Amino acid sequence: MENNDLLRLFNLSDAVPRDTIRRVLVIKLRHHGDVLLTSPVITSLAEQLPEAEIDALVYAETRDMLDGLPQLAQLHCIDRKWRKSGTRQHLMHEWHLIRQLQDRRYDLVIHLTEHWRGVILTRFIRPRFSVAGKYRRRQNSRLWKRTFTHLYPIVPRRHTVDLHLDALRRIGLHPANPPALSVDIPETARTRIRDLLRDSGLKDSDRYLVVHPTSRWMFKGWPPENFSRVIDTLSDRGWKVVVTAAPDKRELALAHAIFRSCRTSPVNLTGKLSLKELAAVIDGAAAFIGLDSVPMHLAAACQTPAVALFGPSSEQEWGPWQSPSTVLTTPLSCRPCGQDGCGGGKISDCLWQVTPERVIDAVSTLTDSSI
Repeated sequence: MENNDLLRLFNLSDAVPRDTIRRVLVIKLRHHGDVLLTSPVITSLAEQLPEAEIDALVYAETRDMLDGLPQLAQLHCIDRKWRKSGTRQHLMHEWHLIRQLQDRRYDLVIHLTEHWRGVILTRFIRPRFSVAGKYRRRQNSRLWKRTFTHLYPIVPRRHTVDLHLDALRRIGLHPANPPALSVDIPETARTRIRDLLRDSGLKDSDRYLVVHPTSRWMFKGWPPENFSRVIDTLSDRGWKVVVTAAPDKRELALAHAIFRSCRTSPVNLTGKLSLKELAAVIDGAAAFIGLDSVPMHLAAACQTPAVALFGPSSEQEWGPWQSPSTVLTTPLSCRPCGQDGCGGGKISDCLWQVTPERVIDAVSTLTDSSI
């Protein structure tokens, strides 16, 4: 029995006819981690629509999360710097993007955020089918409802990847086995990481751990002295430890505070890596230690065992997806709260009460204590 016939037995009368879909556009205009979490959608589309071309539209600064995936035909980008180029130039950039998308003649558009830009672009593109979420903030919008042919429910406490895949389920493209995250790591990135590690005294045969102690959101942070204790203890046990961080002033300041507290000498790659190079160093690690952040999701994409510290954010929604991992938090009745630290004070008790010993034990368990 054909898939669409089977779905009709379960009353999905408006399933998208697969044989009519030749080009698909996936829109995800959010941060790096959010974009990486759309990779299973692209993988699933390629599996279920093998004859279709799949494109994506993301912000330019997040393109590394999807760039190079073999399932993608084209990767379109919106540069947020367009706004600073003057009104006329900005409008020219926007119109050029619209014409690019119109020329692709998409049969299906999948909009994975509540961003109004997706509505505007979908109306210009005029695909035969389009799907978006029933977001609470859009529930009274007639424009939202009239733009998309299909709407899927936004279920609380559901993992973000599954929410993304719900867009496919709603139109009859049920993934048999939800795919893992995917990231492409070019050989140039792997080569630079090998060179950096060799220059830092590591042999190619050395097993190492990656510690990424920072997040763009400070309320997701953990005390620097705790990271120092973890690094020192694991170094004493024979591990090589590599510390990474983004080239952000606050993140670098936090990393430097950790180095000052360490009595050992971990490899310092903070502020030195591109996102592709960060993925490469994580891919080569025996384990990853960090917060709810983009590097944690990169570890999941690389299937690198991860110890992830969670506080105000929900591991049910944002935890490592389909990868070996241990999530550590403190089971306070108020979490996950999504707040900017307890009382808005930037410090989250549910994170700060996690002890270094718990992190060290979790690393030992994930790595079988072997070096």
